[in-house]
Amino acid sequence: MTGRRGSATACHATRRRHHAQHRAAPQLYAEYLAASAGGRHPGLLAAFRTAPREAFVGPGPWRVFTWSGYIDTPDDDPRWVYQDILIALDEALGLNNGQPSLHARCLAAAAPAPGDTVLHVGAGTGYYTAVLAELVGPGGQVHAFELEPGLAHRAKNCLASYGRVRVDNRSAAEGDLPAADVIYVSAGATHPVRGWLEALRIGGRLVFPLTGGGAGVLLVIRRVAPERWTAQGLMPTAFTPCAGARDDVSAEGLPNAMRQRPYQDIRSLRLDTAPDATAWHAGRGWWLSTAEPT
Repeated sequence: MTGRRGSATACHATRRRHHAQHRAAPQLYAEYLAASAGGRHPGLLAAFRTAPREAFVGPGPWRVFTWSGYIDTPDDDPRWVYQDILIALDEALGLNNGQPSLHARCLAAAAPAPGDTVLHVGAGTGYYTAVLAELVGPGGQVHAFELEPGLAHRAKNCLASYGRVRVDNRSAAEGDLPAADVIYVSAGATHPVRGWLEALRIGGRLVFPLTGGGAGVLLVIRRVAPERWTAQGLMPTAFTPCAGARDDVSAEGLPNAMRQRPYQDIRSLRLDTAPDATAWHAGRGWWLSTAEPT
């Protein structure tokens, strides 16, 4: 009897310890991501702690992206998803739930505030949409766009409890867009799409990966006046291409621009004017300047 009672007690203790570890994983994960972003956005820790990543990546075990191929998590313990890893959403299409620390830095730069309206382009199954929803709070709105039908369907189901989120199964590179305080793009574009720029309110921020045939730079564009835009190169990056936001003319010169001048020199976005000696990179009808906006 004593042996069986001792065994049962040990089993209960093991279950309690496992439950405590599961609760602790999202907290450590959130603290790590908030620190990775430099602690610049006070809401990031709570947002990453609250949005349940395991609800958006499907049942485990999970496939984890590496540059040498995908590997499997050992089992379906949800603690595995609370790490700084990319998790496959559709391995055949090469679509992943992106690296949390990268998104933490991008979200800090976008600086969504309570009550803001946010457009999320390339929402996948909606995990970072959920983080955005936590950041804007009950008084805000998040409009998510996902072109891949299967992922859009999953996002709608996963985000059903977020009343302030709308998911559209269409491209955000075409058609009308609502006015927004933040446009957060999770797919690589060769140029700043005019529709995105026009949708930004004064003071609004557009965060998107400017990519050519491969890697590129994460850009933060701020609309400081109706026709004036600041620009900042945040970090080198590589993303899945954004359908409808690809232009060969804009793409071909980007690798050379990144070799010739540091992306940290970027200061402004210019539209519909001829590039001058301050041009860092030029595309069709737009260019990035190393001078402040005029």
